[in-house]
Amino acid sequence: MYVVATPLGNLRDISMRAQDILRAVDVIAAEDTRHSQRLLDAYGIRTRLAALHQHNEQRAAEQLVEWLAAGKHVALISDAGTPAVSDPGAKAVARVRLAGYPVVPLPGPCAAVAALSVSGFAEGGFRFVGFLSPKSGARRAALAALVGDRDALVFYEAPHRVVESVADMLLVFGAERQILVAREMTKMHEEIVRMPLGETTAWFAADSNRERGEFVLIVEGAPELEEMGVEVERVLGLLLAELPVKTAARLAADITGAPRNALYARALALKGSA
Repeated sequence: MYVVATPLGNLRDISMRAQDILRAVDVIAAEDTRHSQRLLDAYGIRTRLAALHQHNEQRAAEQLVEWLAAGKHVALISDAGTPAVSDPGAKAVARVRLAGYPVVPLPGPCAAVAALSVSGFAEGGFRFVGFLSPKSGARRAALAALVGDRDALVFYEAPHRVVESVADMLLVFGAERQILVAREMTKMHEEIVRMPLGETTAWFAADSNRERGEFVLIVEGAPELEEMGVEVERVLGLLLAELPVKTAARLAADITGAPRNALYARALALKGSA
C-alpha cells in the first residue's frame, strides 16, 4: 500500500511520482471521494476511488487488506496533505502492517511542516500536537501541560474553534509568547502572520474572514529558565509554598522583573516534581 501526499490546495504541488503511483494502482482509498475526484480529473487519472474516512475506517481497513491479499495495489490519500497525520488513515496503516503487507510513503505536502518552514520557531525542534480538545477545560489543561516545553508547538484547528483556541493559548502561555497563524495555505486566500499572542484578539476581530479556512497554529517554545538566577528561583519557591501556581508566578514576576511566562513554566515544573 502506498501512502501518498497530495496538495494542500494548489493542485500543481502534486509530485510526478505521486501521479505515477495514483495511475498505476488498482484502487485509491480517499477521505472524500468527490473531493479527490477533482484532483484525479485535473491529471487525467482514471483509477477507481473508494471511501476511507473517520466513520468507516475500521471496515475500510479490512477491505484494503482483502484487496492486498488478492494481489491488488492500493494507494491511500486524504483530502489534503499527508494522510494519517491528524487525518483518517492511521488505523488503516496499522491494520495493513499487522497483516504483513508493506506500506510505502510518498512524501509531499504537509501543512505542519509547510507552516514550520516559514515560522522561524523551529531552529531547535518542534512538537506536533495536532487538534486540541473541543472542550475548553480539557483544551486549557492540555496547553498547561505544554507551557514549559522549549520546542515550538504545532497545532491544527478548525475555523469554528480557532478564536476560542487562540484565546486559551493567550490565557495559558501569556501575551508575550509569539504565535504564527497560517490560514488556507497554498490557496487563493492564504494568510500567514506572526505576532505576540496578546495581539491575536484584535487581529481576528478586525476581519471576520480571518476565521475562515483550515488553520495551522505554531506557538514558539518556552523562554530559557536558566537566566532567572538563584534569587528569582528562591522568591518563586517561597511564594509557591503558600500560593497557587498562577498567583505565585505573577507575584514573582512583579517582585523580580523576570518574565512571567518563564516563571509560570518553572512553577509548573516545581509543582510537578514536588
